[in-house]
Amino acid sequence: MIQLRYLLFLFVVATGWSQENLSYQKPPAEILALADYQRTPSVSMDSRKEYMLLSYRSTYKSLDDLNQEEMRLGGLRINPVTNISSTANYITNLKIRKVKATEEIQVAGLPENPKITFVSWSPDERKIGFTHTTAKGVELWIIDVASASAKKITADNLNANLGSPYMWKDNATLLIMQLPDNRPALIDQKKDLPTGPTVSVSDGKKSQNRTYQDLLKNKNDEANFDALVSAELYWVTLDGTKKLFKPTAIYAGVSFSPDGKYIMITQIEKPYSYIVPMSRFPQKSTVYTTDGNLVKVVNEVPLTEIMPKGFSSVRKGKRNMSWRPDLPSTLFFVEALDEGDAGKKVDYRDALYSWEAPFNAAPREFMKTIQRFSGISWGNETVAFVYDDWYDTRNQKTYFINPSINNTQPKIVWDLNSQDIYADPGEFETKRNAYNRYVLAIENDNVYLLGKGFTKEGQFPFVDEFNLKTLKSKRLYQSKLKDKKEDLQSIEDFKKGELLVMIQSKNEFPNYYFRNMKSGKLTPITSFKNPFESIKNVYKEVIKYKRNDGVELSGTLYLPANYDRTAKKEKLPLLIWAYPAEFKDKSSAGQSDKNPNEFTFPSYGSFIYWVMRGYAVLDDASFPIIGEGTTEPNDTFIPQLVANAEAAINAVDQMGYINRKKVAVGGHSYGAFMTANLLTHSNLFACGIARSGAYNRTLTPFGFQSEQRNYWDVPEIYNGMSPFMQADKMKTPLLLVHGDADNNPGTFTLQSERYFQALKGLGAPARLVLLPKEAHGYVAKENIFHLLWEQDQFLEKYLKN
Repeated sequence: MIQLRYLLFLFVVATGWSQENLSYQKPPAEILALADYQRTPSVSMDSRKEYMLLSYRSTYKSLDDLNQEEMRLGGLRINPVTNISSTANYITNLKIRKVKATEEIQVAGLPENPKITFVSWSPDERKIGFTHTTAKGVELWIIDVASASAKKITADNLNANLGSPYMWKDNATLLIMQLPDNRPALIDQKKDLPTGPTVSVSDGKKSQNRTYQDLLKNKNDEANFDALVSAELYWVTLDGTKKLFKPTAIYAGVSFSPDGKYIMITQIEKPYSYIVPMSRFPQKSTVYTTDGNLVKVVNEVPLTEIMPKGFSSVRKGKRNMSWRPDLPSTLFFVEALDEGDAGKKVDYRDALYSWEAPFNAAPREFMKTIQRFSGISWGNETVAFVYDDWYDTRNQKTYFINPSINNTQPKIVWDLNSQDIYADPGEFETKRNAYNRYVLAIENDNVYLLGKGFTKEGQFPFVDEFNLKTLKSKRLYQSKLKDKKEDLQSIEDFKKGELLVMIQSKNEFPNYYFRNMKSGKLTPITSFKNPFESIKNVYKEVIKYKRNDGVELSGTLYLPANYDRTAKKEKLPLLIWAYPAEFKDKSSAGQSDKNPNEFTFPSYGSFIYWVMRGYAVLDDASFPIIGEGTTEPNDTFIPQLVANAEAAINAVDQMGYINRKKVAVGGHSYGAFMTANLLTHSNLFACGIARSGAYNRTLTPFGFQSEQRNYWDVPEIYNGMSPFMQADKMKTPLLLVHGDADNNPGTFTLQSERYFQALKGLGAPARLVLLPKEAHGYVAKENIFHLLWEQDQFLEKYLKN
């Protein structure tokens, strides 16, 4: 039963209002009609584009869903009864359709009231696996695609606490993670008395860590963590026959070699830590034959509590270890040449290695990167593209290499600013090889790039052909749609020039099509309807304007459908929703990725709903924070923040649409932090809405967002940017909202509670809403509807009237 205190909200207002206990409310009808909709299905297609799987989910969770049992250990949130993440978002129905047909076939034999997760196609794509969560646990089911029928193949005793509890070995056999038969009972810390205190020790070495939530706290937590995440590995065939493969351990990763002869298993080992999550616990990776014979321990990573400063710093030792998809059984890994320390001056940061099974010979180094390795696209034994980047400069390089040559001399293909979206060359197209692994699609010495196509004039996605001999690109296709948005999904037929695309407009729901690059012909695949008909006629425009220092900004402006933009007699109240972003140069900061033809999808995460209530809305307004050269963005955070806001208000005001004395600002997370600072340091706004933010940066002393300096390096930055420290200056009405189970590093619920207490004590007009059981993003229908009501009541009181 849900406890009474979770059926109530605590609302406290500092000036003249008393504490209230309120039941859930719903927003006005025009907002409710948009918020209470049926989600359209998600689409997954096989690689041949013969069949498509339609996955249906509920639009929201319920408060009862959030009220299930939960344990928070090692950075995980686990349901200890069902042994799956307590944050799992379930699919409730599955249908199958032939791509070239229109009839949707209901999958027969699904469990009653399905709670489906971890859907994956078999290697030959003739079967689909999924898990179903019962009241007691997780079970594995298999769908036969051709007959659209499902059957259960295991009991509900799988362990999904670390993610998917199964993976395909081949088309007839899967490897599953099962709860151990001798699993110990969990310790109830409310009943079991501790055997002694918890002691933490600093040995004098620096150990600077960001703030983390849901960490282990004591020996009882360690014991419960062991019990919950440990599993046994079993082979299971499609008829349900099982065979034990490996005994009880904590299996953090399992992967098969492309040829299926080997399996690499990564285990979590002790000692554990109380200051970092599970991802930094000790790990050991071992390769076995699929018969279970030990081949070699290929990697051992120690407990990593201490990390060098800087976002470009990494763990020491082997990392990014994985099977090369282009070879039968060869591992790839990277090792830092600077010991992972971004502060060290070296000629090369990382070395790349290839290591062929059975690993009797030493790993073969085939390349060094100048900056920190950030990725690799494999083609075949002689073709690959390597990426490196450096956070401080935002530089990214792409190299063309022959990985079969030791210490190859790479050819730099692109040397770019990673934030320069107008110069983005796109992503390489891939296809399945003989091992059923995705590799570069190579056709007659050409590879292909699908680009998003952002330009000064708008967005025009493209396909480029890149020749591996000349290292030159040729444009094969570029979208010319002006009143619609076209997203390129994949190349389906290289000879015919067939693309899979998604097309949408501001009032046409996204749907899939086949596009012929040569003729331009479109063949529709899906026909999903617009679930938001009531806002299809609202006015939408991407506006561009400049900050006082010349930086180009943009935002998506919405006006009510019946607003007379010619007469402009009525001056509307304006809502601005934004999220600050850090840049190292003004040119990149001024680029726009907004498309006026993107489908208008109202979400609790924005102000778009309120265009139906007579407001003008500037959504996703640009709020760049720029630090060029040796200057850090946060050195001038506040003045840049205010300049961004002033530019946005001036731009809409100059269009003649708004009453500039009636402007509100809002944001979520770092956007909430932005909102509180704007209300504190400017007189531009009548009120603000701040959701799930952090307001006291001394509580995140070893960095936040992109800030790499710690509090003791720059106390004036941390204090100056903290609205909590300036609470005596805050006189503007503020609605604070937070999930009372926030799991995001740095935005503990305590942040809003303490900030509200400061505002209340100093006489500022504020209202605090704690949403029961919600994490950093909100998911329960009751909570979201009430949130919309709260925001509407607040805006009607402090802005419109």
